[in-house]
Amino acid sequence: MASLTGAGGEAGRADAGNATRAYEEAHALLQTFGDCGGSEEEEDLEERAYEAAEKVIVPICEDADGDVGMEALTSSCSVAPPFSWQKLWLFTGPGFLMSIAFLDPGNLEGDLQAGAVAGDTLLWLLLWATAMGLLVQLLAARLGVVTGRHLAELCRDEYPDWARRTLWLMAEVAMVGADIQEVIGSAIAIKILSKGYLPLWAGVVITALDCFIFLSLENYGVRKLEAVFAVLIATMAVSFAWMFTDTKPNMKDLFIGILVPKLSSRTIRQAVGVVGCVIMPHNVFLHSALVQSRKIDPDKEHQVREALRYYSIESTIALAVSFMINLFVTTVFAKGFYGTKEAGNIGLENAGQYLQEKFGGGFFPILYIWGIGLLAAGQSSTITGTYAGQFIMGGFLNLKLKKWTRSLITRSFAIVPTIIVAVFFDTSDSALDVLNEWLNVLQSIQIPFALIPLITLVSKEKVMGVFKIGRNTQAVTWTVATLLITINGYLLLDFFSSEIRGILSGSILFLAVLAYALFVLYLILRGTELSNLIITSIRKSFS
Repeated sequence: MASLTGAGGEAGRADAGNATRAYEEAHALLQTFGDCGGSEEEEDLEERAYEAAEKVIVPICEDADGDVGMEALTSSCSVAPPFSWQKLWLFTGPGFLMSIAFLDPGNLEGDLQAGAVAGDTLLWLLLWATAMGLLVQLLAARLGVVTGRHLAELCRDEYPDWARRTLWLMAEVAMVGADIQEVIGSAIAIKILSKGYLPLWAGVVITALDCFIFLSLENYGVRKLEAVFAVLIATMAVSFAWMFTDTKPNMKDLFIGILVPKLSSRTIRQAVGVVGCVIMPHNVFLHSALVQSRKIDPDKEHQVREALRYYSIESTIALAVSFMINLFVTTVFAKGFYGTKEAGNIGLENAGQYLQEKFGGGFFPILYIWGIGLLAAGQSSTITGTYAGQFIMGGFLNLKLKKWTRSLITRSFAIVPTIIVAVFFDTSDSALDVLNEWLNVLQSIQIPFALIPLITLVSKEKVMGVFKIGRNTQAVTWTVATLLITINGYLLLDFFSSEIRGILSGSILFLAVLAYALFVLYLILRGTELSNLIITSIRKSFS
């Protein structure tokens, strides 16, 4: 097709038009006789992230006058077109939805604890952790754009049935764990803003209903939903920037914290928390699906290249914004509580009260500024969590369900346990902190089950074609993945060493860790020469 629409001039375009008309006539004729019914029926049975009518049309090429027409949407470009702010605007959306996972209540709690315990000394780690997160999310976007399918769909085809079901179960568990944190964060914010009149369980119910209202906006177009997220991110930015200016942090310490790496044994747990919060397993699945909301033909190389170009810019801007918001939260709590006796006791539940006692009311009480920002973080992250749940369930299981049905199922998975949690853990701040620690552990366990399939798939020429990542990029991504898995392994070891007691519980933990390690090893080695040799040796030993 490229040769027909490329340098061949008018004759080439005429031939292309004739070929297209001939194809359409033949297709219509076959439809008349019913020969095409089977393939179309198969296509309809295939679960898609977005239907064709839902996708945003982005002009890839422009004619000599700079006008965009239908030919511009389907033809090849002989040269790479210049950068266009209009195109960047049309591609803007998926990256900002993805960035919300970097701003969810769990991340905010990690930020405030890092600031209170370590001051500004871990800001450099926050920066590099965000950069690592950007690398992973760019790979997820690359996979979605190049293949036209998202990670869950590709895992369904890549792995045998038992492995696929295990990966699906792990993804669902990760999503439910993240959702509980996000919904509880929203409920805490509602409790703050209602001056304690609404208990946690009531905030959970309100958040669940709000989520359906916001998701219903998708029926009016993807851009409407993206606009809602833009408002929520802007609300977070304004709220936490207001707190930042109100508390007047030391700018010298801030820049030293960003530029000078510093780590001590006293702050190692907070450092692990900062890095561990960056990769949310469900967010990797989500971003690979969100990028398909733009009408891009994966078979046209120039369209894929341009889409990757603009998505890379947009994702970088989105995570730069999320870094600034996380920085605001960290520095506010560093200014107020670093070196104080309260530093080790601050959590999401009591943070607003501590801020109010430390910095007072002012023009607008800082307690309510914190509550508004936390509510925006919780609401936005619960919506994206539900969104991710739809893609995960539909992709792994190939369920062709209406979106409201999938939303209801996904919400039910999280809301029922969250209400139970809200009723039983709404007794003290420490009870919620313990719950949050267990949920962080749950998230950490799931990270390899999103990262390893992602890196494996983007490294395969069979899947990615000319867009597979090179050896150098593979080395960097595997290094980042190993670092993240190791850091989260440290978190798990630290947590379980303090929580697990007795021979029986220790034995159960040992067997669980062994099974976990073997499955991770299987995902890493699957399809390699070493794994083939191991399988051959096992078969020979039993034959």
